[in-house]
Amino acid sequence: MASLPTAVRSTPKIAKSAIQRRALSDVTITRTGKPIIRTQGGRSSLGGHTATVFGATGALGRYIVNRLARQGCTVIVPFREEMAKRHLKVSGDLGRVVFMEYDLHNTESIEASVRHSDVVYNLVGRNYPTKNFSLEDVHVEGTERITEAAAKYDVDRYIHVSSHNADPSSTSEFFATKGRGEKVARSIFPEATIVRPAPMFGFEDNLLLKLAGVTNLFTSNNMQERYWPVHVNDVGEALEVILYDDTTAAQTYELFGPKNYSTAEIAELVDREIFKKRRHINIPKQFLKPVAALLNRALWWPIMSAEEVEREFHDQVIDESAKTFKDLGIEPGEISNFTYHYLQGFRSSSYYDLPPATEKERREERKYLHVLDE
Repeated sequence: MASLPTAVRSTPKIAKSAIQRRALSDVTITRTGKPIIRTQGGRSSLGGHTATVFGATGALGRYIVNRLARQGCTVIVPFREEMAKRHLKVSGDLGRVVFMEYDLHNTESIEASVRHSDVVYNLVGRNYPTKNFSLEDVHVEGTERITEAAAKYDVDRYIHVSSHNADPSSTSEFFATKGRGEKVARSIFPEATIVRPAPMFGFEDNLLLKLAGVTNLFTSNNMQERYWPVHVNDVGEALEVILYDDTTAAQTYELFGPKNYSTAEIAELVDREIFKKRRHINIPKQFLKPVAALLNRALWWPIMSAEEVEREFHDQVIDESAKTFKDLGIEPGEISNFTYHYLQGFRSSSYYDLPPATEKERREERKYLHVLDE
């Protein structure tokens, strides 16, 4: 029998061993035999996936980078502009987020970004062409280089973020190149997981904030295009769940919100939230599209492109064969529940502090004032 001092000394060791035991479900073995330990909250562990996230400096990127980094993953962020990546530095513990400069035209820089990773996310996308990158360059040729690099270094998982309505035969160049990009990804990496998010809303979005701004004046379809807007947080959560679920490999997911809206209906929600009436002037497509193309070429900042005008005439079509949020165990949020959160900064100081009163609150207020008058 051990002496009392020996038993006292061994007690902390036994307690520490008990704390460090993990459920079998917390441990994942990758195709290459690498054990991955998923943390359950708090400070991230030293183990985990090494994930490369192309396009991490975009609106969706911060949500997946933060989720992966806090789970203990090492996240490699390829970047083009120094100023565009600053907000990602604090997404994880020190050393969890690693930055590497790259060029989408340069295969060597892409390979350097993925050679030590076991998962690659491709979030790269462009809403409009520029003098350096056409939509074909970004969505098709860029996808080809990234996917080939992932296949060359035997990456365990490749997760490709495409777009709703991705279709090689679409009259919209954006949707057509997104569709061709999906085919390229699947031909090179058959186990690729394709994710097609609906128009997303959230911080730095191209939906709520655009409609609330004073520069969003012109439309060509009376804002009648219809879609299921999705919360960017929900898409980020879905991308994380997909990584840890091997059954999602080689699957296609359509990620969309619970309710269908037209852009005009969302604009009404925005106007009620900011207590202002934004003007939207309708100009026929045959006039607005060439003007938008000219502005897109002449100005160095994004204002409007011919491609964005064309997309106004495409309602969202859901691929019934694709999986959805339900298959990932996620309940997506509805846009009307988040408008105050994202649009309060567009209110005047008179209305900034409180959300708009409901009809019930107005009735209660009238009763209260009536009592005071008596």
